[in-house]
Amino acid sequence: MKSMDSIHPSLLKVAVAVSIATGTLGFAQAAGIAPEVQAAGTSQYILSTDRLIVKYKDSGSAVFKGQGTPAMTAARQSVADRAGQEFGMTLKALRTTATGAHVLKISRKVSVKEAEALAKELMARDASVEYAEPDRILRKMATPTDPMYTQQWHYFEATGGLRLPAAWDTTTGTGVRVAVIDTGIRPHADLSGQILAGYDFISDTTIANDGGGRDSDASDPGDWTAAGECAAGEPASGSSWHGTHVAGTIAAATNNGTGVAGVAYGAKIVPVRVLGKCGGYTSDIADSIIWSSGGAVTGVPNIAARAQVINMSLGGGGACGTTTQNAINSARSRGTVVIVAAGNENMNASNSNPANCAGVVTVAATNRNGARAPYSNYGTVVDVAAPGGDANGYIISTLNAGTSTPAADNYAGYQGTSMATPHVAGVAALMLARNAALTPDEIESKLKSTARPFPGTCTSCGTGIVDATAAAASATTSTPTAPTANEVESNNTISTANAVSTTGTVVNGNLGTTTDTDYFVVQLPAGKTLTATLTQGSTTNDYDLYIYNSAGTQLATSQNGAGATDTASVSNTTTATSARYVRVRYYSGGTGATSGKYSLKLSW
Repeated sequence: MKSMDSIHPSLLKVAVAVSIATGTLGFAQAAGIAPEVQAAGTSQYILSTDRLIVKYKDSGSAVFKGQGTPAMTAARQSVADRAGQEFGMTLKALRTTATGAHVLKISRKVSVKEAEALAKELMARDASVEYAEPDRILRKMATPTDPMYTQQWHYFEATGGLRLPAAWDTTTGTGVRVAVIDTGIRPHADLSGQILAGYDFISDTTIANDGGGRDSDASDPGDWTAAGECAAGEPASGSSWHGTHVAGTIAAATNNGTGVAGVAYGAKIVPVRVLGKCGGYTSDIADSIIWSSGGAVTGVPNIAARAQVINMSLGGGGACGTTTQNAINSARSRGTVVIVAAGNENMNASNSNPANCAGVVTVAATNRNGARAPYSNYGTVVDVAAPGGDANGYIISTLNAGTSTPAADNYAGYQGTSMATPHVAGVAALMLARNAALTPDEIESKLKSTARPFPGTCTSCGTGIVDATAAAASATTSTPTAPTANEVESNNTISTANAVSTTGTVVNGNLGTTTDTDYFVVQLPAGKTLTATLTQGSTTNDYDLYIYNSAGTQLATSQNGAGATDTASVSNTTTATSARYVRVRYYSGGTGATSGKYSLKLSW
């Protein structure tokens, strides 16, 4: 596998422009009323006020007839006084608004929740009140203090940017762990405090370039090569420090007055080293996927806490191999979403893996104008796009100044689908910080449904450019209850398979005997990925999962142990709807209407 960055970075100098700092203001909490709660590490709203806005039903007509705002009468003031007494405060008319509402000064600073209760009390006591509400204190949306933030057009520019700043007012990714499966990482001032314990999965000592094989040191020693070292005729190359660049885009420390900002700067990075000199092996990469997501790898200590997001800005040619697909299925079964680069060959991504693997979020790259970057792969397997940059605007992030071995911290502009992918991984972290219960399928669905239209030409680049603010907002919306269906016998052959026509359907079935097998058929639209999730009805049951095409060729399988969930996925990379057959087969365990139960969820 190779990393998905452009070969020629553009080194950038630190800018001196500094954004205005946005400090956190305190607020008082009123006794007996639950305060509004914000996630730790997020940009803080002002959750207190000392004013109400009160509109009386007879105010508007007088104002718009040029008669001025009706005075706050003694009778109305008396009712306001009694409402205030319920909360141990007084109200005083301060001024009026352009629409004829009164602004009432509260005698002390209160929480917005308490102000809402006071407004409700006032409305209940005075039928002439049209509405009453807290006079909230608003502030500008979060803008980092990092001096190079002004160069990160890919976050904030209206045309080609991620629409990120408004998202930071609701989430910064706190509590989420993102595995960067890449070249490892260099210590960097702008990543200080952002890095968790990782692992070096490179088993070949020559590729590792650090004097050994697998170990717990995920630091990047450099991946420079001599001319012809990797392939005949290939020129020499300096160290890329690729994983450090990717990590900075996801979670560079922010509001620290240093360098750049990260998309999900409240999140933490788990560095996982799989790429060294000339690339990295699929077997090492597959192990790293399983380990990062909380699975067991022989000879490697288990990860302390699984990564909820995996970023893989790497790839190679050819079909998605079974080893890689099984590793992805394994990660998804534990709830980890896998974000991958589409590739930089300006070709159909169906010929690039892991971009063409099932169950991943495949990311194309756009430029500063919101059009497809000239190098970016495309095609029906692409789900969404994000800023990847080109010569008119690079993606700036953390790096190292060493041309071979490590040297000082610095920053650089790269271009590539490698740069687009961590933007999306960061947004996934923002979403999970708001709703940790989101599944990989739900994250993918929400990223796609909230993406904004391309302002430039980007054919076959997915549903649009990822919109960080809209995606973060969607994270808290409820997911419709999945439709259910019951297995109908006989369905033990492809020709008698039960048809499932609605995505998200959960089929309730059972295996009646030790020789029983059940088939279900989905008419999978072009460009869609079918994911089948088999849940055993008992911890002792061990049923296996298979997916076939209409010719009976096996396309995917999952054969986990007793009680474990099996997940398998396949993509329809053709231009027409194709039948896919999902099979549940007995291996061991119970049988019959009670002991042989299982559920099968089919989504696409």
